[in-house]
Amino acid sequence: MWWLPQKGKKNMIQRVGANLCVLCSDRDMGARHRARAHSIQIMKVQVIAANKCRRPAIKQFHDSKIKFPLPHRVLRRQHKPRFTTKRPNTFF
Repeated sequence: MWWLPQKGKKNMIQRVGANLCVLCSDRDMGARHRARAHSIQIMKVQVIAANKCRRPAIKQFHDSKIKFPLPHRVLRRQHKPRFTTKRPNTFF
């Protein structure tokens, strides 16, 4: 990928997942380097093996038994009672 900062042109290699690579790269470059989306051009997308990955932020998703907590669960309308005498408990 290359991008145009305020001075000159910079080349860089970035490792992200293949399914969200364009969106994540744009947001990551904007957050880390203040690069605008129109100044970023992605040259090549390539899949790498899990053992070649370097970033700890990406390595944490290589676990096959990963779990995500759901701290604020709201009942959907079809499971909600029509009338009730207490407020709903959304924190479990």
